Amino acid sequence: MKYLVLFAVLAVVYAVWRAQRRASAPRQGNTQRPSIAPPQDMVRCAHCGVHLPRGDAVPGGAHMYCSTAHRDHGPA
Repeated sequence: MKYLVLFAVLAVVYAVWRAQRRASAPRQGNTQRPSIAPPQDMVRCAHCGVHLPRGDAVPGGAHMYCSTAHRDHGPA
């Protein structure tokens, strides 16, 4: 029984010591939020139909394509 009480006291002392240590430690890491790019419009490839962001699309006349090869083949 006395070992159980001793173990409980040691656990409480350790928990208090650890809580104080965490509170006094300086915060690490970046506190600022990373900048997130605004969402882009999604376009459909005129040849294969895959959807991709407008910034990644290859323009070809009035249509948008996913690659230069599909632009060369033209709309399906």
